[in-house]
Amino acid sequence: MKKLRERLLVLFFCLFTLVCCAAGAKLAERASDASATAAPSETTEKYIKWVDFSVTYQALNDAMELDIKTYGTPRHLSWIDTLAYLACKNGGHWSGYKRSQLDKLVDALGEDMTPDMLMSENEYYSFYKKAYGAVLSGLVGEYTKAAPDGNGGIKIIEGYGLKAYSPIAEGFWFSHYDDFGDSRSYGYKRRHLGNDLIGSIGTPIIAVEGGTVEAMGWNRYGGWRIAVRSFDGKRSYYYAHLRRNKPYSEGLKIGSRVKAGDVIGYLGMTGYSTEENVNGMTVPHLHLGMQLIFSEVQKEGNNQIWIDMYSLVELLCKNKSTVIKDAQSGEYKRVYDVFDSSYPDDMRRLTTVAASAAEDGS
Repeated sequence: MKKLRERLLVLFFCLFTLVCCAAGAKLAERASDASATAAPSETTEKYIKWVDFSVTYQALNDAMELDIKTYGTPRHLSWIDTLAYLACKNGGHWSGYKRSQLDKLVDALGEDMTPDMLMSENEYYSFYKKAYGAVLSGLVGEYTKAAPDGNGGIKIIEGYGLKAYSPIAEGFWFSHYDDFGDSRSYGYKRRHLGNDLIGSIGTPIIAVEGGTVEAMGWNRYGGWRIAVRSFDGKRSYYYAHLRRNKPYSEGLKIGSRVKAGDVIGYLGMTGYSTEENVNGMTVPHLHLGMQLIFSEVQKEGNNQIWIDMYSLVELLCKNKSTVIKDAQSGEYKRVYDVFDSSYPDDMRRLTTVAASAAEDGS
């Protein structure tokens, strides 16, 4: 009997040990799974997922002029910083903006303070600075460009200011209104994610900013379209409804690099058709859109960020590209080239059309 008890105790101890080992392994497995699940959330890149860019033309213009005026001084005020400050003060709503708000900021900063210092404890300032920086960072800066010398020739000038261009070439009319967010129903019901610029078929379309052609060809909604990604990767400009039969400037293809002010295509009315090269629009116009990319996962799919460009288009009218038409090819080319130190090395050069081109008009 005694030996039986001893054997039972040994058997019980063995069973208990096996149960504890199994439970420990299960807990370790769960801990490992939990760790694997938690890891992505801990290492996932944090990026902005939504931007409402409703800055008015007046606010953009005032901030840009202050930026240009103070450039090269100890109190240089970037328009991105001042607009971020104003957005915080107005709760992101711009309908009540007044120039006096900007003047008060200048007074508050004094000689030594910066907007970053003044807003260091504001939880929204860094968001607006990143968001507005993504929209505006390539539009104002130093430039070197060719320009008319007043005597029928060309001179080279250097400066600081608006270096992005109107999407419509100089000498060609267009009209537009703020139609961002309007309803569209072709194919499916959706919001309009751009600004329509009504003009004449064949009007030269200009690259707003330098960059790389990342998409072109036919799309049932946009017709003949082209997308240019800014060199810093933050913005993708979308130009749609281009001209039937001859939508693009000669030689352009995916991967081509363009300068701000280059002719990239021609206004038309293609699209709204599953059949290629069809004028499905009722009014000739350019659809212009800007997509912001804070992470490449936002480039396609349902998480895209498109902004209202109406006020920006108004501002860009301050800088239009002069073009000339080649009599043989019918192609339009820019007259005055630009140099930008932020461009790739092989694009940092100035080449201009003959000086007499400036007198030829468009």
